[in-house]
Amino acid sequence: MTTRRSVLAGGALGTVLGPLSGLRPAQAQAQAPAQPATAQPLTLLLDWFVNPDHGPLIVAQEHGDFARAGLDVRIVAPADPSDPPKLVAAKRGDIAVYYQKNLYLAVEQGLPLVRVGTLVNTPLSTLTVLRDGPVKTLADLRGRRIGFSVAGFEEVYVGTMIERAGLTLRDVTLVNVNFGLSSALMSGQVDAIIGSFRNFELNQLALEGRPGRAFFPEEYGIPTYDELILVAHRDRVPDPAMRRFVDAVEAAANWMINNPDEAWRMFVAGPRRELDNELNRRAWRDTLGRFALAPGALDRNRYERFGRFMQERRMIRAVPALDSYAVELPPAR
Repeated sequence: MTTRRSVLAGGALGTVLGPLSGLRPAQAQAQAPAQPATAQPLTLLLDWFVNPDHGPLIVAQEHGDFARAGLDVRIVAPADPSDPPKLVAAKRGDIAVYYQKNLYLAVEQGLPLVRVGTLVNTPLSTLTVLRDGPVKTLADLRGRRIGFSVAGFEEVYVGTMIERAGLTLRDVTLVNVNFGLSSALMSGQVDAIIGSFRNFELNQLALEGRPGRAFFPEEYGIPTYDELILVAHRDRVPDPAMRRFVDAVEAAANWMINNPDEAWRMFVAGPRRELDNELNRRAWRDTLGRFALAPGALDRNRYERFGRFMQERRMIRAVPALDSYAVELPPAR
């Protein structure tokens, strides 16, 4: 049974785009657009191997949006997914793909990170069960096992969601299944999985002939949040290159909506051709409408509300001042 990491990665990574120490080269562009002689170099650190969640970033590269913005963007993927925010905080990378919910923890730990844009502006995480299994409602989770990949948020998510059914964490057993969420569910090792992505695991289960049923956290007490964001060192906020980068991502995201088939072909071109499979096609389809079409816009209420939730659930000690960790960049000059 394959995992989200192995299927979305599609196999070996391609041509080097300019790796950093501790990072694995991401798959290169199929044909690099010509760069202006004065193009400003910028390194983008992904959160994961290249996958459909990164659509606007790859398309901005392939479609020439970064080049037209005067940027020479190198895209690299992490050998360790925890590295990108640390490298940006250490000024060893310019921008990283990160998670809104993790940003509060990073800021509390002293990392000088600021959200400068949004990539995916809806939650992707779900609590998933098999459609033909015994769990029809959250109340049916009493006495059952729930698989997770990464400790921390999952316990909070499960605890918050099952409160709606009158349950507590004492009524369920959490099982660390690493990254084998779908296989653990299908094999019966667990009765539900938390942290499964609605654009991936649900499609994976369907393709395996074991369709799933998802319970969406935002419908069971978890405030809506941005799944994937773009973060930079706070010292870089005044840098015009940051705004030009976000504006290029905006151009790509809007072009993708108007040209979805061409965008897909562009995404799986050249060294990324191994991503051209049914699972990734379905994931692309289900992610397309979740990309931020105005990635530079900041929903202040959304970020402050989720910060309060984190504090109420004792994930952070105090809610930081919004401007200390999330901003709208200055207009382009």
